[in-house]
Amino acid sequence: MKKLESFKRLIQLSLSGIGLAAQVVIFAHFYFKYYFEWIREIYVYYEKGHALMIAVYAFLLFMFSNTYGGTRIGYQRNVELIFSQIMGTFVTNVLAGAVIALMCRGRISTQELLLMSLIQLIVAGIWTLIASQIYKLVFPPRHLLLIHGDRPIQAIIHKLESRKDKYIVDSTININEGEDAVCDEALNGYDAVVIWDIPAKERNNILKFCYGKGVRVYIMPKISDVILAGAEMLHVFDTPILLTREYSLKFEQRAIKRAADFILSLLLIIITSPIMLITAIAVKLYDFGPVIYKQVRCTRGGKKFKILKFRSMRVDAEKDGVARLAKKKDDRITPIGRFIRKCRIDELPQLFNILAGDMSFIGPRPERPEIIAQYVKEMPEFAFRTKVKAGLAGYAQVYGKYNTTPYDKLKLDLCYIENYSVWLDLKLMLLTIKVLFWPDSTEGVGEGQITAMSESEAEEKND
Repeated sequence: MKKLESFKRLIQLSLSGIGLAAQVVIFAHFYFKYYFEWIREIYVYYEKGHALMIAVYAFLLFMFSNTYGGTRIGYQRNVELIFSQIMGTFVTNVLAGAVIALMCRGRISTQELLLMSLIQLIVAGIWTLIASQIYKLVFPPRHLLLIHGDRPIQAIIHKLESRKDKYIVDSTININEGEDAVCDEALNGYDAVVIWDIPAKERNNILKFCYGKGVRVYIMPKISDVILAGAEMLHVFDTPILLTREYSLKFEQRAIKRAADFILSLLLIIITSPIMLITAIAVKLYDFGPVIYKQVRCTRGGKKFKILKFRSMRVDAEKDGVARLAKKKDDRITPIGRFIRKCRIDELPQLFNILAGDMSFIGPRPERPEIIAQYVKEMPEFAFRTKVKAGLAGYAQVYGKYNTTPYDKLKLDLCYIENYSVWLDLKLMLLTIKVLFWPDSTEGVGEGQITAMSESEAEEKND
């Protein structure tokens, strides 16, 4: 099994490497054809200097493509892979173009860069389709056994079936049939088992059984699992113990995070001020209502503050005083509001919240006190999100959707809280740019979708 996984990773890296190498070759061609002579006139370059330029470009292309998921052939859908490669290539070429412009003292035409980028994306798109087919032929989809409890399983089956190239659910079995029956079924030739919403005791027993028999397991983590994932391993003599801290971020981490928030928010306010001015005028002229919408939200420790947004709904959207999330095709949203919500322009005034220290760039999205009360009533662990300062974007926004269930959003936010690092903040900032252009993340809450779990659902998730 270990050798198979190593071989699979080798194939994935090789397929991704060929695509990236092709893009680097295209960059090298344009570099030497259009910029080499200009640079040589200004600087005395040895051949190694130009080779270094190509090497730096290759490193940046790999880093950004990997960050955006463009190297995950066989794991992401083709459309997601191509979109991720577009993002990685775009960011890399912007940086490379800036460096070349500085080296050429401004004597650079964007036409060549645009043409280069277009050719790179065409080549990358074609190769992605070819590489994905090769991967599917070498590694067919896994046949799964789904082990579940009493909660409906249609949602998880639907998600797995949306990736028929990776997963095929051959059978399902309820934990109520008994551990022995479940363990026997797990050995019936499946490629892996999925342990879903079963109680912790039975889950742990089945997990250890599968581990001992060498059966691959996909498991839905509970809140306690997510917390332990970020724990620090200690040793008391010959006894290993896990340490979870009461303060998620250390003092120096909070200081660096605040400094970065202040500087970046100030710069972005200056850069985006023309966009904000145009948006303010458009919102005002549509119905002559208020431009800025203020709403009470909660940040670290439950502290309340007024979040700022460009108004995207009618003035009387909540005239009954009842807090509710936006739904798909919500008729309360104005035409101007629909556009600025789609482009996330409505969020720009929150840069002032970040500058003031009420929010951070990265962190759990701040919720309204009424919504928090509703969630906590059914899911007490929801209060864990307030262990850190609220953010403009976070794990739940990057890896989830607007209509991701509250329990799953909580687990995503806890993944961030328990695994915080400066690099993770930087990575999520880069991924947030991708989310801005990916339509799935802006979906509203569907008709009939609950905003907080029922009591029975919450009980099933407790340890």
